[in-house]
Amino acid sequence: MKEHRVNELIELLHPAWKEDCDLNLMEFIQKLATECGFQGPLGELSDDTLIYHLKMRGTDSTAEIPGLKKDYEDDFKTALLRARGVIKD
Repeated sequence: MKEHRVNELIELLHPAWKEDCDLNLMEFIQKLATECGFQGPLGELSDDTLIYHLKMRGTDSTAEIPGLKKDYEDDFKTALLRARGVIKD
């Protein structure tokens, strides 16, 4: 894991963990894994999964995923035409 990813994970993890301060770190990570539907061994839980879950935790289930908003189109036809290069930015 690159250093900036570690820093991002710690920045997101710290305030969330404060809400469940009675849990140790591994218990809290297990809780996050369960919340996001991860069912494998914790050693296989990726940093991306944790980061995106922490970013989206507590938001509406229809909320946009961070990082994808720049590619978001309201209507499918416009998105398709832009992807095919018919509409230029």
